[in-house]
Amino acid sequence: MLASEFFTLPDSLAAFAGHFPTDVAPWEWLKRIGPALATHRFGAAGQKLPPGVHVEGLVHLDPTVKLPPHATIIGPVWIGPRTEIRPGAYLRGNVIVGADCVLGNACEFKNSLLMDRVQVPHFNYVGDSILGSGAHLGAGVVCSNLRLDQAEITVDAGGQRVKTGLRKFGAIFGEGAEAGCNAVLMPGTLLGKRALVMPLTPFGGHLAEDMIVRDRPALTRLARRD
Repeated sequence: MLASEFFTLPDSLAAFAGHFPTDVAPWEWLKRIGPALATHRFGAAGQKLPPGVHVEGLVHLDPTVKLPPHATIIGPVWIGPRTEIRPGAYLRGNVIVGADCVLGNACEFKNSLLMDRVQVPHFNYVGDSILGSGAHLGAGVVCSNLRLDQAEITVDAGGQRVKTGLRKFGAIFGEGAEAGCNAVLMPGTLLGKRALVMPLTPFGGHLAEDMIVRDRPALTRLARRD
């Protein structure tokens, strides 16, 4: 299972290309986000910040980034062109975002890589995750990144359980993959290209590209009340 099966780093993130080879497992990219930012040469601030936008540490905001009246951005963070940050967004370190993305209202991001045209618009948690170009999270989707027993996270790769060496690992979204409103993704979830998790569905494991998973509990008719 290789990163190339899930996504290709877009041109907007070419400055980081040397840190993200395609011939490794996709979760290996999570370990490289911090080092990629640590070796990047941050330039001067790209634009004037609204009074309610709090920034700490090394932060790159492309001059075309759309900023809200209030948000918190704690570096290191790198945000690419024409990305929109909405009110109440909280970015708390080791976040790389490509072009034309939406970082939505009351959404939290940490140690994550978002490629181009990624939509995370409403009340989402994205931690220790990688979202390929065109990925979309419906309102309230949570990428759970820590097991209840806090043990190392393993993944289903070709029918075998593979150790990742990670205690925190949220989700991998292949290009065009989506999760519907209020879906919950278990630690170490892998969604192939254009895979779809339906709304209100808890899911963990590996969903192959172009596949759909849905949770349809059995319906029980209530006894009639006279």
